[in-house]
Amino acid sequence: MQTVLMRAYRQSDVVWMIQIWNEVVLEGNAFPQTEVLDEASGAAFFAQQSYCGVAQDPGGAILGLYILHPNNIGRCGHICNASYAVSAAARGRRIGEALVRDCLEQGKRLGFRILQFNAVVRTNRRARALYEKLGFVALGVIPQGFRLDDGTYADIVPYYRPL
Repeated sequence: MQTVLMRAYRQSDVVWMIQIWNEVVLEGNAFPQTEVLDEASGAAFFAQQSYCGVAQDPGGAILGLYILHPNNIGRCGHICNASYAVSAAARGRRIGEALVRDCLEQGKRLGFRILQFNAVVRTNRRARALYEKLGFVALGVIPQGFRLDDGTYADIVPYYRPL
């Protein structure tokens, strides 16, 4: 795995985080969001998370990020949810794995007991292989649960893993 520094995001990272996040949103095949972030909405979005982590290369560039937050409230508030975004230029270098591993640690540190992914697109084979490698369990398939940019629908697979 490439050497990257995993750390909590800083305000100075937000411009890069927005760029990477929006890249994934605009690809239209992984995130449920359809609206891109701007400077104000991005700063607010990342600030409202329980934790945001970034992967930084030795030269200081931000290669990817994740957000971590409760999946629900009250009696289900011990279950967290996360989303990961890796810059297209950094994909294939196991940055996603570093992000997920750090997220698992941070989720446990914050007192969550389970990490759940609500909507992993079934055709996202690289993400699904990584989650399964790291011990996540698929909960089944929700047919046509994700609307793609072209208006067609793809199946989604929820996953979970105890922390």
